[in-house]
Amino acid sequence: MHIRPQIHLVPEMHIAPQVVQVPIESKTAMIQYLYLGRVDYAEALRLQEQLVEARRAGRIGNTLLLLEHPAVLTLGRNANRSNILASDELLASCGVTVHQINRGGDVTYHGPGQLVGYPIFDLRSFRNPSGNRMGPVDFVRSMEEALIRLCISFGVPAGRIPKFTGVWCAPRLDSLDQSSGTSRKIAAIGIHVSRGITSHGFAFNVNPNLSDFTLINPCGITDRPVTSLQREVQALESLPSLEAIAHQAARQFGLVFDQQILAVESLSDLLATTDSQPDSFPAQDTPLAIPAEVQRLKHTADPLRHA
Repeated sequence: MHIRPQIHLVPEMHIAPQVVQVPIESKTAMIQYLYLGRVDYAEALRLQEQLVEARRAGRIGNTLLLLEHPAVLTLGRNANRSNILASDELLASCGVTVHQINRGGDVTYHGPGQLVGYPIFDLRSFRNPSGNRMGPVDFVRSMEEALIRLCISFGVPAGRIPKFTGVWCAPRLDSLDQSSGTSRKIAAIGIHVSRGITSHGFAFNVNPNLSDFTLINPCGITDRPVTSLQREVQALESLPSLEAIAHQAARQFGLVFDQQILAVESLSDLLATTDSQPDSFPAQDTPLAIPAEVQRLKHTADPLRHA
């Protein structure tokens, strides 16, 4: 099924039409997603590595992890260390750790109140509108589209800015806020692709402490401010919980990638399933250990299980 191209025209954003990607026809086209709550960054890295190997081996299908992290700075492959503005002593006193990782992009902040998504997808299971295999740029544009739709579902105008990856909110021309005359970044995106399998992903600011972003030049950008959904949604007294917004984000991923979204309750449930051989996992010779911190997380039933 082809989805109508989406054009998000907002002030200061000269946005070309973006065509949503179309997956390979499959009776089992599905994205499983799991909300993990708050997870230590190192644990999440280890979990991603394990799930990437499981996806490559066909033991799991396309999987979207949704979670939040304690305060942490991550440096991508192209990062400039000078974009961390705080001293090592200040970071240590604030309990902020720093990780050098293999995703693209510069320096990014993660912290409580920010929804982080790690899609473990096999790009070979999707096609672009030309009929070719989805590439990394196609994939990033599709993630942007899902997050733009998430913003719009809350009445927040958002879109893309040429030459800048991520999602941006439109200038508020009727505001006295000095930062309102320019677009503001609400979501950062940085991915890694290895033999067709993606890892890392996006960071969507729901209600983080925006002052923490003063520790860095976010993504190396110095002339555009960072914002959050809470700041932009002025008509609501409060937002839904981060978990509820995670479910809405997963639904948008399903719409953009044109696949059924299936919520799983726990990591154990995720690892016990496979699209093609339900009885073959876990393999006796390739055990997949569940990180102890994640294993302790408890999950409640999800009303969007079959959304």
